[in-house]
Amino acid sequence: MSETKPSRRELAILAASAAMAAGLLGASTSAEAYQGNMERALSALFSALASLRESTPDKGGHRVKAINLIQQAITETQNGIEFADEHGGGSR
Repeated sequence: MSETKPSRRELAILAASAAMAAGLLGASTSAEAYQGNMERALSALFSALASLRESTPDKGGHRVKAINLIQQAITETQNGIEFADEHGGGSR
């Protein structure tokens, strides 16, 4: 798969995910609900994703694979945050 610029759909997904992460930060007020480690991890993943997308594309397919894996990690991290919120597992 050739990777150049992110598509509009990818940018929309990234923007929606960033907005969701920001909303989670603003919505978590009690110590029990706050998931700082997960939210910091999510922020770091978005930063890594942006850096990879800005790097030069010719990396023998490894850059594209890393982008895909980070996108999977973002989804899993978001799912973990949502699960903890629903089941009272804050600060994990």
